[in-house]
Amino acid sequence: MSFVKSLAVSALALAVAAPAVAQDWAPRKPVEFIIMAGTGGGADQIARLLQGLIEKKGLSSRPFIPINKPGGSGAEALRYLQDKAGDDHTVMMTLNSFYTTPIIQEDLGVDITAFTPIGLMAMDTFLLWVNTDREDITDLDSYVETVKAAGLDWKVGGTGSGQEDSVLTAMMEAAFDYDVTYIPFPGGGTVAKNLVGNQIDSTVNNPAEQMEFYRAGNSKPLVQFTGERMAAFPDVPTAKELGVDIEYYMQRSVNGPPGMSAEATAFYTNLFEELFNSQEWQDYCTSDGLTCDNFMKGADLANFHATQKVAHEKLIEQVGAKAITGE
Repeated sequence: MSFVKSLAVSALALAVAAPAVAQDWAPRKPVEFIIMAGTGGGADQIARLLQGLIEKKGLSSRPFIPINKPGGSGAEALRYLQDKAGDDHTVMMTLNSFYTTPIIQEDLGVDITAFTPIGLMAMDTFLLWVNTDREDITDLDSYVETVKAAGLDWKVGGTGSGQEDSVLTAMMEAAFDYDVTYIPFPGGGTVAKNLVGNQIDSTVNNPAEQMEFYRAGNSKPLVQFTGERMAAFPDVPTAKELGVDIEYYMQRSVNGPPGMSAEATAFYTNLFEELFNSQEWQDYCTSDGLTCDNFMKGADLANFHATQKVAHEKLIEQVGAKAITGE
């Protein structure tokens, strides 16, 4: 199950950050900063943090306007960006549905390899969360035992169908030989609120989506699906430590529409590279459990996307599109 991670690390190792250079091109009107997920989730939080830093640091003569387009598990956003071909004033914060949604929704007519790669800001992570009220669940073993006893009465909440959360949920179903009821929501923030409100039983939220409730003592992580324990969760074991071969990450990259001009591409690449190297971004990565080792751009990022697309095609073939979408 860890081939997605190995491909991601191999591609990430190729990227070497280069110093930003001055560019003559600058936006002539507000820049649409598309978010292919709902409000409150990881992608939304990241885009709005970056938008705030752009304004604070005066990196653009025109504002970046965050716009959420979560419809169809990101299909709305993907189609919107595809139809913006040649536009120099639209960029998008992506997640792994950047790969999975066009694979599952074959009639979408979107080729993500035609988009303009700008920069990989981070590899986000996943943890398994339950409400702290569940005193009967203290670790992964007690979680699996409880889920097996509940069967389809166990409700797992996640962002969309055919997106990262449903992919990881399907991977867990295959690994532990149980079946659950997957409930899709438009964004990770909504998922987190539903876990705390006991409308769902568990989730594999990204750290940033649960952090507010975790710090308040309302939710607890049982396992992290990373190669090593993150600094933000030193006491939470990885799945591999527990003998479970699941390791899965989510890319957080910025991309433009097909046919973006070379001048605009250079402007956005340099802007997001400066943000990547900022203390504010690196501190956020550490506190919220993201991996931000190298800034990947240009051909390296294009190759990364192509490799991840193939990896997710194989993953969907392994667990089945039906298992992911719930159809």
